[in-house]
Amino acid sequence: MIKTDKAYNTAVRRLKDDDAHLKEKREALVREGLSAEQIGRVLEAEVSFHLQLREEVEWYESVRRGDFQAVSNLQEVGRLLIALRIASGVSQRNLASMLGVDESLVSRDERHEYYGITLQRAQEIIEALSGSIEIVLRPPTEGRELVGAGFS
Repeated sequence: MIKTDKAYNTAVRRLKDDDAHLKEKREALVREGLSAEQIGRVLEAEVSFHLQLREEVEWYESVRRGDFQAVSNLQEVGRLLIALRIASGVSQRNLASMLGVDESLVSRDERHEYYGITLQRAQEIIEALSGSIEIVLRPPTEGRELVGAGFS
């Protein structure tokens, strides 16, 4: 996952370089007489990596615009906290300063997507970034049995 402007800029340059490299390699394989299927197999891993990097760049650009996706699992909150920092235009260093912690802590937390973070810590980050959060819980759909919920 891209988490900094520096990593984003590097990824964008890499995509351009990869586009040119894949085009040249594809043309060379065509000149060698390989079929489209053979070319696809030869380039499969590189194309897969390229598409993954493109998705990461698109995600970063999306969150920079403040376009967040709702999450359906609290384990995804870490990714949203990173997105909030990016959308706020705040560096990891500045967030660390705002929280009164060392930059290495923010870097490590983000590297692990805030795995195991406490609710209090998440709220501190949200408040430091002037964000807001809304949690919506929905009861089970009608007809679904509530197993072990203590209902009689």
